[in-house]
Amino acid sequence: MGSREKMKTKFKDTEIGMIPEGWNVEVFSNVIAINPKRAIKKGTTARKISMQNLIEFKRTIDGFELSEFKGGSKFQNEDTLMARITPCLENGKTAYVDLLEDNEIAFGSTEFIVLSGKDNLTRNDFVYYLAISPKIRRIAIQSMTGTSGRQRIQADLLGDVEIGIPSLSEQHRIAKILSNLDSKIELLQKQNKTLEAIGQAIFKHWFVDFEFPNEEGKSYKSSGGEMVFNEELGKEIPKGWDVGKLGDIIENFDSKRIPLSSREREKRKGKFPYYGATKIMDYVDDYLFNGTYILMAEDGSVTDDGGYPVLQYVWGKFWVNNHAHIIKGKGISTEFLYVLLLRTKISEYVTGAVQPKLNQTNMNSIKILIPDSLSVKSFDKLIQDMFIKQKSLYEQIQSLQKIRDSLLPKLMSGKIRVPAEVRT
Repeated sequence: MGSREKMKTKFKDTEIGMIPEGWNVEVFSNVIAINPKRAIKKGTTARKISMQNLIEFKRTIDGFELSEFKGGSKFQNEDTLMARITPCLENGKTAYVDLLEDNEIAFGSTEFIVLSGKDNLTRNDFVYYLAISPKIRRIAIQSMTGTSGRQRIQADLLGDVEIGIPSLSEQHRIAKILSNLDSKIELLQKQNKTLEAIGQAIFKHWFVDFEFPNEEGKSYKSSGGEMVFNEELGKEIPKGWDVGKLGDIIENFDSKRIPLSSREREKRKGKFPYYGATKIMDYVDDYLFNGTYILMAEDGSVTDDGGYPVLQYVWGKFWVNNHAHIIKGKGISTEFLYVLLLRTKISEYVTGAVQPKLNQTNMNSIKILIPDSLSVKSFDKLIQDMFIKQKSLYEQIQSLQKIRDSLLPKLMSGKIRVPAEVRT
């Protein structure tokens, strides 16, 4: 039979403030290895993890490539990678390595600081959560020096910081709670990605391969459906389909955008998301929009590596700056428009070599293959349930993230203690 040991926390006054009795004040570099020694011979082919493989405020690493090792940071499973350069650190690029084989050493960007636990002093999973805690992030950011736009963490300054460290057993309990939350979040994120992949696969089958169901429920093209040559596209398309421009099938709300500076946002903290070109940048005290929209990046990161647009499918009450176009479907659902745009390359409409930009005129001129209305309605009916499920999953993710982010600083400071389980 299991029971939980009650923990009545008593605090002691130390040089870093009040910490729980039983915790020790330690110098960061005495209990955490900074850039620990890892060995790879030059010329060896190994897994390489670049900065783009670290997703903002996400524990797991998003892929790797095999490359010849010529230099860079080196790490193994259970190490923590922390971006040391602006704006990657401020944007939350810190991750926990868990995709390697046993005893495998990988390498990556020279702009990583590698952190690892020290035997009998700190656990690796605890080190990760310490690295993403508000206190350590704030200290790391404040230690950055260098020219504007190229500032970097000073590892020696970070190493000299004094921190409160609990026992190894309590480190384990703290990390377990936070890790369980992250694992639930990651599972829900995978489910959402799967739903989106299913939607795109169906869209490709219907509107790229032209195998949408005909009146008899058979695949149109392979069952002999009539195709006609379209000179504008230079290929055959199903009879009754047409080629138009994106501007013909969207409503545009760009005129309602109002950018807020970081200083203004600091004064207007609230619960409503403030979106930029690619993500939520902040939360403010009011909103400009209420409903379901697509945000299509206007400048900066406007396309992915394949030339497809950077999109955000958003709903509810929110604010948007002037770096994302705000659109809805016209004559089609916003959900159909979103999946359509995910499959539409836009590179040729983007201008600017240094600062890529998709202006409104060019966006409206993007060529779009417009299917017959019956096929659009049939597909739309099919995907609406997927989007409802995706919204539900996303809201669960947000709820769990808020719980994790609320618990993190309290657990790391000892304001909330995790009792030990006692077997009786």
